[in-house]
Amino acid sequence: MSNHRDTKTQWRCVFVSLWLAFCFGALHALGQTGTEHWVATWATAQQLIATPVGGRTGAPPSNLPATFANQTVRMIVRTSLGGSRVRVELSNMLNAQPVDIGAAHIAIHKGRGAILEGTDRVLTFGGSSSFTIPPGALAVSDPVSLQVAPLSDLAVSIYLPRDTGPPTNHPLGLHTAYISNGDVTASEAMPDPKTMTAYTWLSSVDVLAPADAFTVVALGDSITDGYSTTLDADQAWPALLAKRLNVDKSQRVAVVNQGISGNQVLRDGAGLSALARFDRDVLSRPGVKWVILLEGINDINIRGRMDGPNALTSDELIWGYRQIIARAHAHGIKVIGATIMPEEGVPTASERGEQIRQTVNRWILAKGNFDAVVDFDMTVRDPQRPARLKQQFDPGDHIHPNDAGNQAMADAFDLSVFKK
Repeated sequence: MSNHRDTKTQWRCVFVSLWLAFCFGALHALGQTGTEHWVATWATAQQLIATPVGGRTGAPPSNLPATFANQTVRMIVRTSLGGSRVRVELSNMLNAQPVDIGAAHIAIHKGRGAILEGTDRVLTFGGSSSFTIPPGALAVSDPVSLQVAPLSDLAVSIYLPRDTGPPTNHPLGLHTAYISNGDVTASEAMPDPKTMTAYTWLSSVDVLAPADAFTVVALGDSITDGYSTTLDADQAWPALLAKRLNVDKSQRVAVVNQGISGNQVLRDGAGLSALARFDRDVLSRPGVKWVILLEGINDINIRGRMDGPNALTSDELIWGYRQIIARAHAHGIKVIGATIMPEEGVPTASERGEQIRQTVNRWILAKGNFDAVVDFDMTVRDPQRPARLKQQFDPGDHIHPNDAGNQAMADAFDLSVFKK
């Protein structure tokens, strides 16, 4: 009898968590009403459990703690679009327990975890500087005035007074974050800090922007996430695309990176599948006008090399793409399809998987399936052996382009597409 009661209680908690997440999401959407136009200038896709990045040995350790208690974490984010007012989103949507936020601040990052004097701003949430985020929910801060330049670094500091349990996080942060004891959210420099390269609870930074500004979401896996690019250098292709777009002063375009290393289109694994997280990581971001979809290689490597009833087919993967396109179009968002890139030499690569990749790429490139396409496959493949990366783009794992490869990917976009 007690087991039945416990099950009912668990389901009730799940329902309450989902309802709270909906309410917070509705509040987020309300921020776009009236004369204010908010645009996501930075974002990251959250996970609950930190798995080995990319699911491969040799991945850089994130040094993510198992829990936080009476500590401040200061995280560095790279803006893509500037503005004079900002707000921050904290996510507890994948955690099973509430998290107490003792204080939160935002400032201009000066370097090495220090903030620029005179730029520190206290963040409040519904007028309160300390609050609790329920499990399964997210919280959007009240806007604060802060002059933010495009392609600049912000420092977001969060004080966690009590044991948090496993943090909702993004393990491949590619920016050094700083952890110090006590509430030092207002300190110019972090005292005696430990470092990590993950993001915890922080999911988005938005700026108040002109009416014609918009956000492009890069939805993908480890290649979008920036695996094999240089730490603290902003060399992932979405960041480099934002840099290209910023040169054109006639447009105001933000690019946010919603890649998860190891992510699949169709099934959960390293994070929720692209289908399952689409609402959270795309539709909930303010000002989104375009999505760039680069996913599928993990589906191919996990299920594309096998036979039998659970084996992946090209039709199944294309069905997943069609679902994402339809859901985006229902919200007035256009989708750029990116071809799946070569991987010869990867242990999980297979002849069957390569056939699926080629078939799916032909569908991506066919006229009328996506609103636009970018041919990453042609950009990075070896002309002499098209199933593998160009040597100058291969960091040694044969699948994740290095800094030069990411630059080539960013350069492959026809920027006039974003004026449509």
